[in-house]
Amino acid sequence: MGELRIQARLNGPLRVPGPLTVRDESGAERKIEQELVSLCRCGGSKDKPLCDSAHRSNGFTAPAVTLELERPAP
Repeated sequence: MGELRIQARLNGPLRVPGPLTVRDESGAERKIEQELVSLCRCGGSKDKPLCDSAHRSNGFTAPAVTLELERPAP
């Protein structure tokens, strides 16, 4: 069915392929049309779950990691 790659950037956000729809706990949806979406990993973004580069000024540190997920064929 395909591969999904999630990249955790060094001291930065999670990068995931888009476009995608983000749904919060109340069920409200937000459509993101970008081909590559940056998700906050530091907790400091004022536009959560999207990254607003707050990690650059709040001292966030974390390693870079790439996750490759394969979805089995039905």
